Amino acid sequence: MVPLSVAWDDIGGLVDAHERFLAGSLVESDVRDSVLDSWKRCRSVGLEPHRLLVRYTEDVALDERFRHAADPVLADLTSSFADASMTIALCDGQGRMVERLGGDRQLRDRLDAVRFAPGFDASESVVGTNGVGTALAERGPVYITGREHFADCLQPFACAGAPVRDPLSGRIEAVLDITCLRDQGDPAMVRMVREAARSIEARLLEQADLRERALLAAYRRADGRARDRPGQPDGLRPDLDGGALGRIDMAVLRARAEELIASPHRTLDEVTLPSGRTATLLRRQVTGAAGENGVAVEARVLGGPRLSHRDVVPGETGSAPATAGDGQLGSAVRRPAGSPVRGPVASVAPGLAGLAPQGTAPSPPPAAPTPVPPFTQAGSPSAPASPRGPLNVPQAAPATTPDGQAAGAEGWLLLVGEPGVGRLAMLARRRLELLHDASVRIGTTLDVTRTAEELAEVTVPRFADFVAVDLPDSVLRGEEPEALGGRTALRRVAIRAVRKQPHNLYDVGDTVEYVPSTPQARSLETRQSVMEPVLTEADGWIAQDPERLTPVLEAGIHSLITVPLRARGTTLGVVSFYRSLQPDSYEDDDLSLAQELVGRAAICIDNARRYTREHNTALALQRSLLPRGRSEQSAVEVAYRYLPAQAGVGGDWFDVIPLSGARVALVVGDVVGHGLHAAATMGRLRTAVHNFCSLDLSPDDLLTHLDDLVGRLDRGEGWAAENSPDSGIVGATCLYAVYDPVSRRCTLTRAGHPLPAVVAPDGSVEFVDLPACPPLGLGGMPFETVELELAEGSRLVLYTDGLVEDRHRDIDAGLDDLRAVLAGADRSPEDTCEAVLDALLPARPGDDVALLVARTHTLGADRVAQWDLPSDPAVVSRSRAAVTAQLAEWGLEELTFTTELIASELVTNAIRHATGPVQLRLLRDRALICEVSDGSGTSPRLRRAQSTDEGGRGLFLVARLTERWGTRYTPHGKVIWTEQPLPGRCP
Repeated sequence: MVPLSVAWDDIGGLVDAHERFLAGSLVESDVRDSVLDSWKRCRSVGLEPHRLLVRYTEDVALDERFRHAADPVLADLTSSFADASMTIALCDGQGRMVERLGGDRQLRDRLDAVRFAPGFDASESVVGTNGVGTALAERGPVYITGREHFADCLQPFACAGAPVRDPLSGRIEAVLDITCLRDQGDPAMVRMVREAARSIEARLLEQADLRERALLAAYRRADGRARDRPGQPDGLRPDLDGGALGRIDMAVLRARAEELIASPHRTLDEVTLPSGRTATLLRRQVTGAAGENGVAVEARVLGGPRLSHRDVVPGETGSAPATAGDGQLGSAVRRPAGSPVRGPVASVAPGLAGLAPQGTAPSPPPAAPTPVPPFTQAGSPSAPASPRGPLNVPQAAPATTPDGQAAGAEGWLLLVGEPGVGRLAMLARRRLELLHDASVRIGTTLDVTRTAEELAEVTVPRFADFVAVDLPDSVLRGEEPEALGGRTALRRVAIRAVRKQPHNLYDVGDTVEYVPSTPQARSLETRQSVMEPVLTEADGWIAQDPERLTPVLEAGIHSLITVPLRARGTTLGVVSFYRSLQPDSYEDDDLSLAQELVGRAAICIDNARRYTREHNTALALQRSLLPRGRSEQSAVEVAYRYLPAQAGVGGDWFDVIPLSGARVALVVGDVVGHGLHAAATMGRLRTAVHNFCSLDLSPDDLLTHLDDLVGRLDRGEGWAAENSPDSGIVGATCLYAVYDPVSRRCTLTRAGHPLPAVVAPDGSVEFVDLPACPPLGLGGMPFETVELELAEGSRLVLYTDGLVEDRHRDIDAGLDDLRAVLAGADRSPEDTCEAVLDALLPARPGDDVALLVARTHTLGADRVAQWDLPSDPAVVSRSRAAVTAQLAEWGLEELTFTTELIASELVTNAIRHATGPVQLRLLRDRALICEVSDGSGTSPRLRRAQSTDEGGRGLFLVARLTERWGTRYTPHGKVIWTEQPLPGRCP
């Protein structure tokens, strides 16, 4: 270990940004995202920019295969920098320097001052942000200059780094870096180092081509002979042979052959093909002339039906399949030069179409094997190949292994390849299958928790042995998530494990606060995935809770990938993938797969979160608009139910509104449609009904005003958006009823609504034959009313159409079912609601349902006092005396003075200003009600009298002495009413 404490001066805005970052301030707008992410990673592992402890490793080397590919590229790059002050650093896959090339004396001296030489550990966790370590962390090319370096000692330099990958496995084999002094830096250095890395990767791929060709040549030399299909002239289509194999059969054979190549302990495999045939695969070791080790797989297929030419794998030009004698690979799949080098996938050659007929002699072997071209497009043998697997080879004669054993008289060579390449092909296929399954199985619902569970279910055990999904509570509630990082509290919402026994990690529902050094916290902070291939070396992970996590390591968990759940620029949580039973540690391709899986799940979780937010908003709006509790009235005993449809939010509503004179209004309405617009419209209509009720309008007048309001809303009043789908109301219906407990009269009217039901005390059921009036908003038609006299204890049942009608049942059948449920039994309103819903509704109704059941009561004669008064001023004193006597009889002497004054003022005004008979009535209900009626249609108006006025103060006194007062109109005039709270009741 060599301590570094060299500090260099710097200028520019990054100086301040770097200092503010170390002090904990936000610097997002001043620093590039990739650099800021690197700084956050450095801070999370506890690096101090002014004091580093750098590790050195002696004798760091790369294998001969890689050096053979890299040396010519490095030589060319060094010669191109002969006149430039730049140095080239080649580091291994862990960031340790293997070799440093080029650079003038000044640059070399500056690099030597910080010991930037072979053995130097440039990984980001050791020396902070730099071209080598950050390229490894970002897993791609980077450019770092000056103060962007986290460490003070590296700030005089500018560098560009790029990882070099194995073209077959995708694993990072080395890192190439170009470094110069800061003043000479140029972002174009990234392009140069990236092109050099690609050149090395291309040469590595050429080496793989040469090894595969050598293995095929070795197999043919061991065979010593090859055979064509006897009796088949050139150009004959393979489908003319009854032994031809179809595309699906060949795909199955190829997949099983690749698995056999990747399985070192297996020799034979028997395959049942989709066509019904049975194939036997034989695995044989092959050694090339230069010592290349590989595997050949021979196939033998027996039985099965004849296939048409549509099922047979065609050649590229429809020519006959190639044979071993022509020395060419099959042409079923030709890959273009320069195609991407990731994910080993094998192709199918038409020469595999079938076996030579039994009983025929093989053709003589060729004089010498013809060289096999690389698996690229014809004419470009040096171009990088496409994703590779084991070589597909044409039909060949049975071979003999290097030890001289016979290869079988009736088999042919199917694949030749290296075991490692076969493993990669098998893993690539499994990853593709997992991605396909994930796209189908993740996001089947709009539930956040269920989507997280689906992600865990699809990845265990195929990708991980234990998966945990952690989300903040705000996401579960559908809210916008707060900035995640540091010790943000998360909720474990889903886990999935191979082992059923306790795993000692956090369980579902637990709160998790990750310390900054953990991979999960680093993922949340930097918004990037973190891979810990060897978990025992991840000190930051075990620092979360050593007492809890040490037994986890002892139980076998050995590898970890954490991926932030990010969608639409927002971090929603973090997913942790652990391996324990699977012996292989996570690799680069596993990290890419994890990111793809989590990325798909993140979109689904964000969609579910947004749906949850909108759904909760709509439900909150709807619940705020519906009645809360029971209204203060004695006219009826009510029970109600509201059931939203599957959509959750609709436009049905109900209401019980106390009116003057101990009366009550019963309302049920339905706005057509579902969603937020229907709920908002329902709220506006319900508010309008309350306002109209406060005016004591008659039922038909109330619906007329409501109809006019709906029409204005439907037209948008001129301010609705022209193209808005919710600018108008599709339709609304309403049923309005007023019940008077004194007269037992009920007045009803409807606008396009289902008929109400009346259940008599004897159990008989009748649907009130209300006139059919159009729904609200159409206008032009008067609303008609029907008046009934209800016996005490009758039940009035009001409902919306969702109760009796759906797409599987017409309304007549629904009404019959409702009649059957209501008839007979003398149930309470609560029991009636339960019985109706149980009998008529499915578990999840397709439409909203509002049900209101009211059982009538009567205000008896002992609680009503009424006097007809002549239009004579002398009667005022007699009315005061009658009121005093009645209040004494009711035991309400405390209200005598106030009530006398109220009655005196109201009777005096009626005699003085109105016409017709005058009537005084007292009602003892929940309040003491005093009413004076006359034959005039003129309503009194409250005003403040001037100091010089002789009158005009009576109504003002009435308003101050009562809890409520108002005017309602009758067919014969009007009624002035007041309400006073009874003694012992709060006003």
